[in-house]
Amino acid sequence: MLRFDDLALFVRTAELGSLSAAARELDCSPAVASAALKRLEAQLQARLLLRSTRSLRLTAEGEQYLAHARAALLSLESGRQQLAGAKAEISGVLQIAAPSDFGRNALLPWLDQFQAERPQLSLRLLLSDRNADLFRQPVDIALRYGEPEDSSLVALPVAADNRRVLCGAPAYFARHGMPRVPAELRRHNCLLYMLGGRVHERWSFAAGKQREALTVSGNRVSDDADVVRRWAVAGQGLVYKSWLDVAGDVQAGRLRVALGDWQGEPTPLNLICAHRDQLSGPVRLLREFLQQRCATLLQRAPWRASA
Repeated sequence: MLRFDDLALFVRTAELGSLSAAARELDCSPAVASAALKRLEAQLQARLLLRSTRSLRLTAEGEQYLAHARAALLSLESGRQQLAGAKAEISGVLQIAAPSDFGRNALLPWLDQFQAERPQLSLRLLLSDRNADLFRQPVDIALRYGEPEDSSLVALPVAADNRRVLCGAPAYFARHGMPRVPAELRRHNCLLYMLGGRVHERWSFAAGKQREALTVSGNRVSDDADVVRRWAVAGQGLVYKSWLDVAGDVQAGRLRVALGDWQGEPTPLNLICAHRDQLSGPVRLLREFLQQRCATLLQRAPWRASA
C-alpha cells in the first residue's frame, strides 16, 4: 500500500529539484528520504527519478505520475479540512432563500433545530416563490425546485426523487368525489399556481408506460404557493404540489392524496449557490441536515408505498 509520506516526499522532491531540500523541509534525513523514494518506486514498479551526486530529474514515468500524486495529496488535504471544519464551532451569518410553501411548512421548524444545535450561527431567511438573484441579492444559498436555468450556478441535490402529488381535503372529496383517472380532473376545481405571469395549468401523470398530461382549470389562482395549499386545506379544490410541501398536511389528515396509482412529475429539490467557494462548513452541514429530513418525509411518499 502506498504511503502518504512517500507521496509527499516525491512531490516535494520534484518541485524543489533536490532530495536533500525536500528531506529538510519534511524533517527527515537524506537516508530516510532516499529509502522512501526507493520504496515508492518499488511499489509502482517504475523509475520516477534519475539521481546522481550533482543532478536530479524526473523520468517520463515520473512526470506522468507526478500529476496523480499531487491530485491524491490535494484530495486528502481537502478531506482533512472538511473534517476539521465539521468539528469546529460553526458561527457567522448564513443567508438562505427558499420557496414560500416549503419554507414556511417544512424548513422553518427544521432551521429551529439546526440553529439550536449551533447557537453561534445566525440565520437570515428570504421566503419567496420568485428565484433569488444569487449574484445581486444578499443570499448565500437558495433552495429551489428543479434544475437552475443558469448553467453557471452550482446545484447540489437535497431531495432528488421528490415528486408532485394530487391532493384535496376530505371535505372536498366528500362533496365532489375522488378522481380515479387524470381525465376526470376536467370536472374538478383545480387550484392553480402562477409564477412570472404564467399559470401552471398543465398537470402531468404517469402509470407504468402510460403518460397523461392535461390542462386543468379552477376558480382560484395565486402567485404564492402557500396560499394555494391553504385553499386546498380549506376544501376549496385540488392542488398538484410537491410532496415535501404537503407531507405534513397528509400525515395530519388535513389533505388526502388522490390518483395514488399515478405518479406526479419529478420535482427535485436542490441547494443552489453562485460559486463552489460558497460551500462553507455551515452550508455543507445544512445540506446534510436537510437531506436527512427530506429523506424521512420521502419514506412516506405515496409512490414509495405503492412500489
